[in-house]
Amino acid sequence: MDLFSPLELGELQLANRIVMAPMTRSRAGEGAMPTELAVEYYRQRAGAGLIVTEGIAPSADGLGYCRTPGLYNQNQVHAWRAVTDAVHEEGGSIVAQLMHVGRVSNALNKPEGSQTVAPSAVRARGEIYTDAAGMQPLDEPRALELGEIADVVEDYKLATENAIAAGFDGVELHCTSGYLPAQFLSTGSNRRTDAYGGDAARRARFVLEVLEAMRGVCGARRVGMRICPDNPFNDLADDNPQETFEYLLGAVGGMELAYLHVIRFPTGRVDNIALGRRFCPDRLIGNESYDFAEANAAVAAGALSAASFGRPFIANPDLVRRWREDLPLAEFDLATLYTPGAKGYTDYPPA
Repeated sequence: MDLFSPLELGELQLANRIVMAPMTRSRAGEGAMPTELAVEYYRQRAGAGLIVTEGIAPSADGLGYCRTPGLYNQNQVHAWRAVTDAVHEEGGSIVAQLMHVGRVSNALNKPEGSQTVAPSAVRARGEIYTDAAGMQPLDEPRALELGEIADVVEDYKLATENAIAAGFDGVELHCTSGYLPAQFLSTGSNRRTDAYGGDAARRARFVLEVLEAMRGVCGARRVGMRICPDNPFNDLADDNPQETFEYLLGAVGGMELAYLHVIRFPTGRVDNIALGRRFCPDRLIGNESYDFAEANAAVAAGALSAASFGRPFIANPDLVRRWREDLPLAEFDLATLYTPGAKGYTDYPPA
């Protein structure tokens, strides 16, 4: 067994165990829609055993960065259908990562009428890039009222329905990087005193309700979740991430999700990969700074079911073939990671 071996994750059929990690590339067009460039970008990388898309907003409120896509209206569904068709025509599999940024936003990056919401009215320290005015402070969020939380859960449900209608093979819940689900989980951003705040069980309630809604649409075996316990990105802080994620993963275990996608974080207080292996040993995708040799050894040893790679896929659309044939890898251009247009996006040639 190695990275080139096929793999079944729930109902997802992977031709190999080399997963393309979700990566924000900031190329969406007007109306938070993927463009023809996105169709080509994902088509070029369909050799991955599984593609996890860039984060896709389940609602207009869920948008936060400039030029990021959504899955909350029929125009977006139609545009994403062109992406999934292209990937499937190349023999690939693709899941939509649903990402609600919560407080990690600025109004200049959001459509008129949308809001910046969070579990509590606690502003994250930091700035965010806007096309209109360059770097700007993160918004001060409005705390969701108790009755509004069900509406946000419904947004995830509808986005899952839209993802399936758009031809995605499944969906992944983005539950890290300081975005809304992680904001609910963490004591530093969740100061609520109602049923969604306080101990680990109440702080995990939102995430569990979202997962229940997503699997209610397409079945648990087409749903994954991405986590990174103790990740401080976007000013996230939790008093006891080990306790928080032990509770969460214990509760998620009975759902029989397709996979658990874990970002390792060596400087954190939690051994994330060990924790993931403890709760999900046979459906574990490892991520963050793996090279081919390390990931291949981890799969061969049974420590991981698969490994996901982000940066190597940017400049190497044919990454799987390059590794299979022991070809050199190209380096990506840092300056064009998030710039509009084809340069640094779809113009990297195959080997």
